[in-house]
Amino acid sequence: MSDITSRAREFAQAHESGNILVLPTVWDTWSAKLAVDAGFSGLTIGSHPVADAIGSADGERMDFDEYLKTSKRIIDAVHVPVSVDVESGYGLPAAELMSKLLEIGAVGANIEDVVHSEGKRVRERNEHADYIAAARDAADHAGVEFVINGRTDAVKLGTEVFADPLGEAAERIRLMEQAGARLVYPVGLTTAAQITQLVESVTVPLNVTAHPVHGHGAGGLSELTALGVRRVTFGPLWQKWLADQSAEQLKSWLG
Repeated sequence: MSDITSRAREFAQAHESGNILVLPTVWDTWSAKLAVDAGFSGLTIGSHPVADAIGSADGERMDFDEYLKTSKRIIDAVHVPVSVDVESGYGLPAAELMSKLLEIGAVGANIEDVVHSEGKRVRERNEHADYIAAARDAADHAGVEFVINGRTDAVKLGTEVFADPLGEAAERIRLMEQAGARLVYPVGLTTAAQITQLVESVTVPLNVTAHPVHGHGAGGLSELTALGVRRVTFGPLWQKWLADQSAEQLKSWLG
């Protein structure tokens, strides 16, 4: 436990530093080693790219034990802290989820509010905050400064679900911060104005998804830093870009 304790402390301190962190989203040991060799000091594992890599599907349709085994291979292959995307928890109680994550050496996790295994039900604000709080308690009880990234899909879901998606996201990330999330992840942000409003809604770092080549709708690394973003991940976009590039090159061999 001492190794994971020190690695988690390193990861937590990096998030508290005020510096922006770019954590490539990986899906196997090859992509993880590539990112680390390029100089990145931490990684995220994405459920979507892993599902694509193992021939499964995102949305909590992977066998969770298989996902954990894949994640452990990645974690064991690198010397940097690794956070795992666990969607909404794969139907597990928060304490059991945290136990499984700590067992494989993860020091962070994305936990979202859309429960795919229950017909994409969206957790109520306080319900999701309570799940985050239970995960926080479990990590604290284990003595690990685990980095919980509280995710909400409110903006992504849009006005079909919420009358004011951005306002809903603001309320949800505030509750998640109070529950013990060390950073928040309101997915679906596309503009500088959206980012500014949500950065000002919390005191913990805010995570956005960017494309590794084309950046974000609000700009590149310098623009996102100026807006107050403190963590950037790629979601499935790096893997998709590699796939597009590879397909284009391979087509040249079809004659």
